[in-house]
Amino acid sequence: MVEGSQPGLRQVVLIAALAVAVVLGAAVITNLMPAPIQAFVYDAPVAIAILIGGTAFVLWRVAVRRPPED
Repeated sequence: MVEGSQPGLRQVVLIAALAVAVVLGAAVITNLMPAPIQAFVYDAPVAIAILIGGTAFVLWRVAVRRPPED
């Protein structure tokens, strides 16, 4: 394995903080929406659809990633 290919503590904490910020931002935006839109977001499986789409995107990116050239 190539040295330096593992993420360091700073990168892990940065990504974790970014994920928390995105979730909190989505919660704030949802709470600022009008009541009918809030009802749709809470009653429909919107979060599940977003998670499925995001997972599919990540898996696609991993599948088509080219190996590093030596």
